[in-house]
Amino acid sequence: MNPDLLLAELPLVAILRGVTPARIEGVAGALFAAGIRAIEVPLNSPDPFKSIEILARAFGDRCLTGAGTVLTVGDVDRVVDAGGKLLVTPNTHVGVIARGVEKGLTVMPGFCTPSEGFAAIAAGAKILKLFPASTGGIGHLQAMLAVLPKAVPVYAVGGVGAGNMSEWRKAGAAGFGLGSELFKPDFSDADIAARAQKAVAAFKAAG
Repeated sequence: MNPDLLLAELPLVAILRGVTPARIEGVAGALFAAGIRAIEVPLNSPDPFKSIEILARAFGDRCLTGAGTVLTVGDVDRVVDAGGKLLVTPNTHVGVIARGVEKGLTVMPGFCTPSEGFAAIAAGAKILKLFPASTGGIGHLQAMLAVLPKAVPVYAVGGVGAGNMSEWRKAGAAGFGLGSELFKPDFSDADIAARAQKAVAAFKAAG
């Protein structure tokens, strides 16, 4: 599995906040069937490391799987022990970023200012996550892309979905993280599959 190729194929990350170990395989299967190739289990979900372990075992050779809302260096090591390959943070914690890079993970740290973005890059990040995207807006993204390195893709996360992907893509967003638009604990697997299909189609149409 080449994580870079998986994200290049379809730069959408499914954020499964609140998923349980009992549901993870079915939910991931629905997402995978729709074309999603990157899945994160936020660490504030129930028993997240068990879910990551199940996810890695079932999809690790054909999907980039791992953790979101990673806040400590210790949690980075637990993600690795569970078999995760993706590390997503809501903030710019240089120690967490550096540890993830050291462990060979695909690291996607959250940032909201140019200073945070450059600090994340200096710590080794090769992808950035603008979070929360909706509160800053498209103009904020464009202003930062004018100074950030062109080789570092920026994903927009938070308030972005199928309905507004096109305008964010035109503004320069390389990809997206999708949470409640794809998954809530009360969504059925069939509903998740339909939502994922809609998101994938919207991304491809946004071109």
